[in-house]
Amino acid sequence: MEIKRKVLAYITKDEHVERKILVFEHKNHPEAGLQVPGGTIEEDEMLIDALYREIEEETGIRREQLQLNGKVHKENYFPENQKDVIHERNIFHLTFIGGEETEWDTIVNSTGKDNGMIFHCRWVPVNDLPTLAASQDEAIDFIS
Repeated sequence: MEIKRKVLAYITKDEHVERKILVFEHKNHPEAGLQVPGGTIEEDEMLIDALYREIEEETGIRREQLQLNGKVHKENYFPENQKDVIHERNIFHLTFIGGEETEWDTIVNSTGKDNGMIFHCRWVPVNDLPTLAASQDEAIDFIS
């Protein structure tokens, strides 16, 4: 069994009943579903560096626009299409302290398979969060 170490970012803004979470969709591949920023931790990469790298690659949000609230959960996810793989997910909660954009597109610039993809980012109320792809919303109660 292969273990792939992953990070996921629950990025929120506003508070209480107004709290929103950042999600994105693949602009040219909507079948990939609604997701939060995240991805694979590269070999010899620190967990926290992978977290900020994935956020910037997928959303364009830089480290200085975020406040780290902490790691909220760690879980194993078993992808349906990869029977011999376990994704070890390290889930973090961050608060967005940057500008006021409501939605935007980001072109992924990375060395990974997402390079060149266009992600449409937007804020949705946490209380109205639709189901996320690959069960990425399973730990959402840890930030409520």
